[in-house]
Amino acid sequence: MGIKLYYTTVTASRTVKSQQGEVMRILDSKSIQYELIDISVGSEVRDDMRSKSGNPAAVPPQLFNEDQYCGDYEMFSKAVEAVTVEQFLKLA
Repeated sequence: MGIKLYYTTVTASRTVKSQQGEVMRILDSKSIQYELIDISVGSEVRDDMRSKSGNPAAVPPQLFNEDQYCGDYEMFSKAVEAVTVEQFLKLA
């Protein structure tokens, strides 16, 4: 599968929960298939997400097309507003 969404099931942050939910709803509404990768299963998964994104402090949600970094929630949100989600996800 192409699109990978790094998220977490364990967070006290309402912001992170809200952002993750919004990304999932938008992807679902556009019928874009994606794989969920839960970083709370182990620090190696979180570290892998951070390494691939090039940001040692990255927090979920983070989006990738395979191993190619697409962006974080803010970047995704801007793509939604500009109606460029497919380009953002490198699908077009």
